[in-house]
Amino acid sequence: MAVDRRKQIVEAAAKSFALFGYKATTMDQVARIANVGKGTIYTFFVNKEELFDEIMKDFIRDILRIAEEAIDPSRPFFENMHRVLYGVLDFRNRHALTVQLTHEIREVGTPKVRESMDGIEKALLAFIRDKVSEAVGKGEMKPCDPDLTAFVILKLYFALVNDWERTHAPLGKEKISQLMELYLVHGLAAELP
Repeated sequence: MAVDRRKQIVEAAAKSFALFGYKATTMDQVARIANVGKGTIYTFFVNKEELFDEIMKDFIRDILRIAEEAIDPSRPFFENMHRVLYGVLDFRNRHALTVQLTHEIREVGTPKVRESMDGIEKALLAFIRDKVSEAVGKGEMKPCDPDLTAFVILKLYFALVNDWERTHAPLGKEKISQLMELYLVHGLAAELP
């Protein structure tokens, strides 16, 4: 059975980036973890940046797969969005790579890491934008700017999950769903007589 060296290198690099972060990962470390010579890495990847980009592309594909699998055509749009965002955030929060990269952004501010994390957000926004457009087309939502609406949905969800927890007890999955529905479906204005 032939060994897929490229795959072996990508898996080793993902492990190294998850353990040490982008800045502290070296090609020597990746070679040691992959149990290959450093030159072997360069037959597949020009440099660490290209290797990191490959890992992040795989990560984005995984996130989009999780998002797509969360969609249940028999459920309403906002329920599906909650399922998508909960699944994606759960995956992201459990994945050692994003935990390490988020820490690196806070502590070091590595531009390459920030760019890659922004790429994850852009992919999610595009996914949500497409689902918003579909919902508008089906009459599930009022006509709206799909890009702006996707941005509001994603940022509100992140704020309820991540930002709220900095100074308050975490909100449960059900409470977050209720709040998303309140703010985005029903609104806060009191009905006038």
